[in-house]
Amino acid sequence: MTKTWFALAGASALALFASGASAEEVTLQLKWVTQAQFAGYYVAQDQGFYEEEGLEVTIKPGGPDVAPAQVISGGGADVVVDWMPSALAAREKGLPLVNIAQPFKRSGMQLTCRNDSGVTATKDFPGHTLGVWFGGNEYPFFSWMSKLGIPTDGSPQGVTVLKQGFNVDPLLQKQAACISTMTYNEYWQVIDAGMKPEELTVFKYEDEGVATLEDGLYVIEDKLKDPAFVEKMAKFVRASMKGWKWAEENPDDAAMIVLDNDETGAQTEHHQKQMMGEIAKLTAGTDGTLDPADYERTVETLLTAGSDPVITKKPEGAWTHAVTDVAFK
Repeated sequence: MTKTWFALAGASALALFASGASAEEVTLQLKWVTQAQFAGYYVAQDQGFYEEEGLEVTIKPGGPDVAPAQVISGGGADVVVDWMPSALAAREKGLPLVNIAQPFKRSGMQLTCRNDSGVTATKDFPGHTLGVWFGGNEYPFFSWMSKLGIPTDGSPQGVTVLKQGFNVDPLLQKQAACISTMTYNEYWQVIDAGMKPEELTVFKYEDEGVATLEDGLYVIEDKLKDPAFVEKMAKFVRASMKGWKWAEENPDDAAMIVLDNDETGAQTEHHQKQMMGEIAKLTAGTDGTLDPADYERTVETLLTAGSDPVITKKPEGAWTHAVTDVAFK
């Protein structure tokens, strides 16, 4: 921290103490483990942005066995980071999640293919095995295949879907022609494993017209009836977006802050700096206010997933500007 930020944080703390107020507590549940994907929140905490707003924020890492929707449903968090497909699916099933802010403007989802598998264009997909993440991450993929008119039943004219673990082994071991990767994570694991970019063909969901919104902030709908909760979330979103903009401008420093918060010790400086550079491209150009056009595109994609649509009808009340209007008025 610079002396300036120490001074700001100190002044904020003194003001809070002098007023006799106590910090408002907020618990945030992340979608995945501590990594640069969530740098904005760790930066906001480290740089005193939450403290300036009178907040005491607890950041809970996620993982393969942590479902943000289940956590917030059970009262384990006030706000969660989740992808819109899984949030809308949960809403249709009865959990009234509402998007209050959208820090990620663009999608990082892509399909990475080995050129030596014979897949260098979408027309080459039939007859091959494609690795797909499940647990809510499969929805855009099935929508894409439906749009292309390619069956996912393993038939010769279709593709065989491999339920992919959260690693890149199927591509490296040639168990699949293509695997799911994120621009900021698994793609670089493939490169770090020794493959060269020119040996790969990458299909970005954003470019294919089937991108869905990722890494939004969600709360339980009933909570928004309380003006005090809306105000608290406005403070949280405002401070979090300040953290995201700081991270965009200081990617290497942001990556180091993430590493400081990685209690597992699993992350490396090289990978986190690499990741932060890519993440900054996804959060650039937004203050966190959801663009209704992006929401509509996501819904349209989810409604066209062939015989197994993610949602069966257009949701109502699944997002609100109530929080960002207060945050950025």
